[in-house]
Amino acid sequence: MISVKNITKKYAKQAACDNVSLNVKPGEIGVLLGPNGAGKSTLIKSVCGLLKYDGEITVNGFNNRSIEAKRILGYVPEFPSLYPMLTVWEHLEFIARAYRLENWENFADELLLRFDMADKKKKLGKELSKGMQQKVSVCCALVTAPQAVVFDEPLVGLDPHGIRELKTVITDLKTEGKAILISTHMIESMEENWDITFIMKNGRIVREIRREDGLLSKLEDIYFSITESEGETGESK
Repeated sequence: MISVKNITKKYAKQAACDNVSLNVKPGEIGVLLGPNGAGKSTLIKSVCGLLKYDGEITVNGFNNRSIEAKRILGYVPEFPSLYPMLTVWEHLEFIARAYRLENWENFADELLLRFDMADKKKKLGKELSKGMQQKVSVCCALVTAPQAVVFDEPLVGLDPHGIRELKTVITDLKTEGKAILISTHMIESMEENWDITFIMKNGRIVREIRREDGLLSKLEDIYFSITESEGETGESK
C-alpha cells in the first residue's frame, strides 16, 4: 500500500534520506523510529508529496504525487496548521469540499465526538489549544476515509483521553485494512501496537523488525542499542 523505493533527499550536499526503502501493507501499522536528525520528518514529508526527492514512492500503486494517491492518503503533520479564522466545523467542511465528499457530516460528527470535540464545532482555529488543534488535524485527515494514513508525531500535545482515543482509532484503521505509517519518538506508546518497525539513523534505515519474528528484547531496548551504537550504519533486515 505504501511503498518507498530508494529514496534520497539532499539538502545542499547533506543527505537527510540516503537510499531509503520501506513497505507498509494493508492492515499493517508501521512505526518509524529514530533520534532527532535521523531523517524521519524528511521521509514522512516525501511520502506525502511535500518534498522533491530521487526515487519512487507509491500509494496503492499510484505515484504519491498523483491525484489518485492524494485521494486515498491521509496525513497528520507534526505541527497542526489551522486557519485562525475558520471554525472547527469549517475546517472539516473545507476538506469535504476539496475532496468532493458526499454525506460526510455524520462521520465528521462521529470523529469530533470520539475526540471530545463535539462542543467545539464553532470554536475558531486561533481559540484552540495545541492539543485541540491536533485533534482537529486528525479529524481532517480521517474524514476522507483514506486507505492509507501517515502520522508524524501524532501523540505530542494530546491529553491522556486524546492519546487513548487516537490509539484506539489507529487500531480500528488497522482492522479496516488501512496501511498506517507512524513517525514517533514516543516508543513506549507504540510498544503494544505495531506490525513492522523501521529504525532510522543518519538518514538510513538500519533495522527493520517484524513483530511476527519474535523479539527477545523490548522494542525500546533494541532501539537504544542501535541508535546509541557508533558502528551500525548499514541497513539490516
